[in-house]
Amino acid sequence: MSKNNDIDACVRETLDQYFKDLRGAEPHSLHDMVIRTVEKPLLEVVMQQADGNQSKAAEWLGINRNTLRRKLVEHKLIK
Repeated sequence: MSKNNDIDACVRETLDQYFKDLRGAEPHSLHDMVIRTVEKPLLEVVMQQADGNQSKAAEWLGINRNTLRRKLVEHKLIK
C-alpha cells in the first residue's frame, strides 16, 4: 500500500468515527475543521524536514512562499 493510500485510509477512518460520534447530529463547517486540523501538523512536519527553510518547504508543498509564511503565522508556528 502506498503512503497516499495510508493517509487516505487514515482520513476516512477518522471521519467515519467523527460521524459515529455525532450520533445523528449534523456537522457544521466540516471542511474548515478538517483543513485546520490537518494543516498545522502538515506544516510542522514539512518545516522540520526542510530544516526550517521556508522556500524549500513552500516548493515541497506546492504553494507560494508568502502563502506558507502567512499559514505559519496563522498557526502560530512563527511570529
